[in-house]
Amino acid sequence: MKSLRKLIIVLILLSMCISCTLQTGDQQETNHPRGTLVPTQPKNVGMSANRLSRIDSLMDRYMQREWLPGSVAFIARKGEIVYHKSFGMRDVSEDDPMEKDDIFRIASMTKAVTSVAVMMLYEEGHFLLDDPVHKYIPEFKNPEVLVEVNKEDSTHTSRPADKPVTIRHLLTHTSGIGYGFTHPRLNVLYTKAGIPDGLVTTSATLEEKIPKLANMPLLHNPGENFTYGLNTDVLGYLVEVISGKSLKEFFEERIFDPLGMDDTHFYLEESMADRLVPVYTDGEQGFKESAVEGYNYPLEGAKSYYSGGAGLLSTAHDYGKFIQMLVNEGTYNGHHLLSRKTLELMTKDQVGDLREQSGFGLGFGITTEEGSKKRLSSPGNFWWSGYFSTSFWIDPVEDLVAVLMTQKHPDRHGEIHNKFKVLTYQAIVK
Repeated sequence: MKSLRKLIIVLILLSMCISCTLQTGDQQETNHPRGTLVPTQPKNVGMSANRLSRIDSLMDRYMQREWLPGSVAFIARKGEIVYHKSFGMRDVSEDDPMEKDDIFRIASMTKAVTSVAVMMLYEEGHFLLDDPVHKYIPEFKNPEVLVEVNKEDSTHTSRPADKPVTIRHLLTHTSGIGYGFTHPRLNVLYTKAGIPDGLVTTSATLEEKIPKLANMPLLHNPGENFTYGLNTDVLGYLVEVISGKSLKEFFEERIFDPLGMDDTHFYLEESMADRLVPVYTDGEQGFKESAVEGYNYPLEGAKSYYSGGAGLLSTAHDYGKFIQMLVNEGTYNGHHLLSRKTLELMTKDQVGDLREQSGFGLGFGITTEEGSKKRLSSPGNFWWSGYFSTSFWIDPVEDLVAVLMTQKHPDRHGEIHNKFKVLTYQAIVK
């Protein structure tokens, strides 16, 4: 009988130990949700630390040759950070070294965030992708296609477009809306109408400017060509119209706060100014800060124009959280922003032969099967870059995300982004 009682006590204790172990595991899962970025040794996620060190050599070489003033590189695999380093100078004139948490103008990398915001509203049933935009922004009704423009007096002729602009056209840059700074014919008209390319220090708002853009002629019929332009700024205004919030408020409440993106903003408060990396250009001796009007929009002016196509500032780590959410099939930090099926749709090529070098989905460049034969990558890799020499990419096959931030325009050595990608992939060992 005593032996039986001892056996029962042992079994009870063993059961309690197993229960404690399971509870501890659950608590660890709660504290560190799966796929939430934490540092690790590269070997733990199938990468080589020795091979990753080749990135150090690449960056050091570019700094020593004065090809770039500074950079921050970030890589994560399987939800764990394997590489996060800064190089060179944040402020060349002050000999101020670049720090990992320095803030960059990410320009067109904003487009991915706006596209996610649009698709979040799509998931809530507010619209269908092939709805005409004029259902929500009436000024887009009856679009015209530009025929001729007189650059001297900005008069122009146009003809009716053969179909309305849809939300899908905006997401895929096939609407016919361009950028003024890349299309001289449009620039004449946009300048006269006061339509900005995105970086604004005046008191302009999306509500004021996007309806004016809607009255401008298109470069071609919707769906006819891939034309990179102000499409995503229109989408930003669409988010405002449907949500009833400013794009800034929507981003903060629905994306930045849930993901813990504390260093991502449209504009900066003075207290954060010393972390903003200046925009550099090549001088006669070394680098000099760019004198282009408007590049200092993060700190000057009314700070009221929330450009969905180009307006955000961020750090490499903060943006890493955003793209980790995407490779996690829409979840991060215990929050579920998008469904897996929505991301499948967003990352399928939507434009076919309209874009020769690679595909384009709903807000991202897409590496097609053919494209993956020409460079180290995987089919389905999705990516984009920014005007001031920033870039990111996401590889769902390898569960890999990467960000490279520099701040130089024009950048005669922009190939560093492709070299960084090569050196990231060559470090995968299993």
